Amino acid sequence: MEANHNRFNKCSETAWCPGCGNFGILNALEKALNELGLLPHEVVICAGIGQAAKTPQYINANGFNGLHGRALPPATGIKIANKHLKVIVNSGEGDSYGEGGNHFMHTIRRNIDIAHFVHNNQIYGLTKGQASPTSDMGFATGIQTQGVVTEPLNPIALAITLGASFVARSFSGDAEHLKKVMKEAIMHNGYALVDILQPCISFNKVNTFKYYKERVYHLEETYDATDKQKAFKRAQEWGDKIPMGIFYKQKKPTYTECVDCLKKGPALVDTTEDLEKIEKFMDEFC
Repeated sequence: MEANHNRFNKCSETAWCPGCGNFGILNALEKALNELGLLPHEVVICAGIGQAAKTPQYINANGFNGLHGRALPPATGIKIANKHLKVIVNSGEGDSYGEGGNHFMHTIRRNIDIAHFVHNNQIYGLTKGQASPTSDMGFATGIQTQGVVTEPLNPIALAITLGASFVARSFSGDAEHLKKVMKEAIMHNGYALVDILQPCISFNKVNTFKYYKERVYHLEETYDATDKQKAFKRAQEWGDKIPMGIFYKQKKPTYTECVDCLKKGPALVDTTEDLEKIEKFMDEFC
């Protein structure tokens, strides 16, 4: 494959603001997929609602947009139906951790083999700038005029606590690091969370590109990503210094590997043995 050939570039006009961190994430994703040697028909990009969730519209691959906060259920269904597909979720932190918080938790429990890329700009960008689950305390918005009074969600610590098999963080302004982490997440056998810090230039004037650039740093090369206790401790770092990299990684059976009818034989989408029974069953509900 030619180095400069981008099979996943759709060349679509976007609705994102110039300078939005989503562009860096989209570019990194396209490069990651190309470098992995994947083809568009082998990939499905799922999303819910939001600026980040427009990603399936801007990439040349199979796409599915669900309801707000409901990106993970269809992604789960797609992976169960066709185990040969690479299933990737691109969604915002509000969509993933707020409206979709319950699905986030239970997808981790099931260890579905999908990569979950969360565009985390610490604000709701599509709906004009109210606080999101990851907004820092004291952060003032047009709605939270006196500042946020609730503790921000720590998605890295939460995912580690819930037993996620791959937990990482990156930054839209560090293209090479983001691409590398994305590639590892996509090829990981199990649920992989990558929380991606990104500026919202329109509604978040605090957590800017400069703000993140001055604070993010890479976890050390000697860091042991298999130590859960140390991973949880590093996940608590936030403020003047923000660590990036793979915090925790473990091998554990995926959902499809634990269900005999999914583990053995062809993918469900290729199974036609009981097609007449299925059609009869569906007709009863039509």
